[in-house]
Amino acid sequence: QVQLVESGGGLVQPGGSLRLSCAASGSIFSIYTVAWYRQAPGQQREWVARIVSGGGTNYADSVKGRFTISRDNAKKTVSLQMNSLKPEDTAVYYCYLADAIGYWGQGTQVTVSS
Repeated sequence: QVQLVESGGGLVQPGGSLRLSCAASGSIFSIYTVAWYRQAPGQQREWVARIVSGGGTNYADSVKGRFTISRDNAKKTVSLQMNSLKPEDTAVYYCYLADAIGYWGQGTQVTVSS
């Protein structure tokens, strides 16, 4: 059984930064791709970024150049550094571990507002 716990969300002004973390337990973490998704009110959940076991990364066009995903396999954590935040980045951010079953965290709220 895998458990994912996100942290680091909050309220930030436009142009500000936040760093989200996803801590995993109960899994051979290092061999799996981990992704971040987000869901804004009234909208479908959308993919934001992913990092594969070897460290390769991919980003949605909407966050490319502003967000950076990284992982620490020894600590079983994945982070999402978010810079130059915009109001449209406001959403609940979810961590997803892509093993044979697929696991989601409970989400962390990010609000970008002045």
